[in-house]
Amino acid sequence: FDAATVKAQWARLHAGDAEPLPKQAPVLEAWALFHAGEFQKAFDAGLRAGGHGITVANKAQAIYANYLEKSEKTKLAMFQQVMARAEAQAAAEPKNANAHYWLAYAIGRYSQSISVAKALAQGLGAKVKTALETTVKLAPRHADAHIALGAFHAEVIDKVGALLGRTQGANKATGLAMFEQALKLTPGSAIAMVEYANGLVMLEGEKKLKQAEKLYADAAACTPVDAMERLDVEMAKAELED
Repeated sequence: FDAATVKAQWARLHAGDAEPLPKQAPVLEAWALFHAGEFQKAFDAGLRAGGHGITVANKAQAIYANYLEKSEKTKLAMFQQVMARAEAQAAAEPKNANAHYWLAYAIGRYSQSISVAKALAQGLGAKVKTALETTVKLAPRHADAHIALGAFHAEVIDKVGALLGRTQGANKATGLAMFEQALKLTPGSAIAMVEYANGLVMLEGEKKLKQAEKLYADAAACTPVDAMERLDVEMAKAELED
């Protein structure tokens, strides 16, 4: 990937996060590094560029932490750094959909690491939900935010049950609708299929195992367009092997 190829393929590469095409050359260069899987370099370049480059830095660090970082301690620290930067970015640019999205993503992954029940007790669930709903309001075609909202409803109900989940604003029908909407927005998205499959198992149990397995298989058969999608496809293959 270079700036020109990223620009030419922008709509496909950013179908999930609805990020607008950057006008600044250094930000586009940072995205080229991200799509090539040079996450550290993309992170550094994004921070150097500032402005919309912060979004590249946040995405690079969050994706690296989620998929590749082996140390739990380092992973948690990385998510906390993304949280801090995204929160500052959202405060400075309240209409920047991805500032809210990366805040939600980092809190969500951090919550999974410390245990969802503990995170809910700390009020982190409400923060995730609010940030994701803000993202969707600002960017209605943000498929990744729909996926994350579906995962929020599924995770909460899976961990604390439907009744207690209601007090956290979690609802099974809403969760399933969010996953379905994400797939409508990005029909060929491996991550949309994987997360929908995970959500189905959490919300519907064994009766939806066959459908979940079909989703994993479809995701594993996807042709990745960049490094991040390659990680999603590999994850789907790992799920199938399990």
